[in-house]
Amino acid sequence: MALGIGDDAALLNVRPGQQLVMASDTLVSSIHFPESATPRQIATRALCVNLSDMAAMGAEPRWFTLALTLPRDKAKAEWLAEFSVGLGHIANQYNLALVGGDTTSGPLTLTLTLVGEVPVDKALTRGGASIGDSVFVTGTLGDGAAGLKIASNKNSNCIDSDRLLQRFYSPQPQIQAGLKLRSIASACIDISDGLLADLGHICKASDVSAVIKAEQLPIAADVQQLSALDALQWALSGGDDYQLCFTVATGQLPTVEGWIEKGELDASRIGFIEAARDSINRVSVVDKNNLPLTIEKPGYNHFGR
Repeated sequence: MALGIGDDAALLNVRPGQQLVMASDTLVSSIHFPESATPRQIATRALCVNLSDMAAMGAEPRWFTLALTLPRDKAKAEWLAEFSVGLGHIANQYNLALVGGDTTSGPLTLTLTLVGEVPVDKALTRGGASIGDSVFVTGTLGDGAAGLKIASNKNSNCIDSDRLLQRFYSPQPQIQAGLKLRSIASACIDISDGLLADLGHICKASDVSAVIKAEQLPIAADVQQLSALDALQWALSGGDDYQLCFTVATGQLPTVEGWIEKGELDASRIGFIEAARDSINRVSVVDKNNLPLTIEKPGYNHFGR
């Protein structure tokens, strides 16, 4: 970075042989986080959500900007101090530099723009999946939706509600997994709107379809305990997990499976890619007998349609 905060704009030095990767996310109070969220929780969630986009591209995050809209009752030193602690904690963890932004008065809203670097022609994208590829996800699914239920309702029979709340307010961006998969995965996306919706984006970009095997979905025990009836739905379409969904060609399977066996990659094989069969419903889910399952909600829709 040649010039940071303090001038009209930042000056950034890009390393030789690298391309810039940019991603923006906007979070609105009562839509992307409950009104009861603390300033620190809001800050950590906002930055982690945006970092997840860097992971999905196989990029190394470097800098970010923040546009913060605050209502008058929150524009106080105490609120801003706690918010800054949360923001700084995540920024330091990922060696990120805040290089600019803006503040204004209004309903609580945050817009972050992250800038990262990736070697030329090495970025992960949504458009490389091919027929016969295997579908994987990192971590566990349904944690984000379960955490939101706890955060919103404040009532739960879940033994470890703290873990699920942490997963909602501080989802762990899969930066290292994205870097590791850069030369291995054929396509990749982060799971923000739900597995069905986001894998559907890979399928659309790659002009293929996908089959998910429900019994192979990695769902944590505390999510099952919170609601055995909702767990599968949360895993498929709950959103807010910020894990990676990626596809792997047959020739690369031994490498990925070796990493998983050695504990170098936390991921599960959940399905496969097949020829495009439907331009709208590109992802299907089957049970252990390969019978199709009906899923009520395919994923989060930003405009409620």
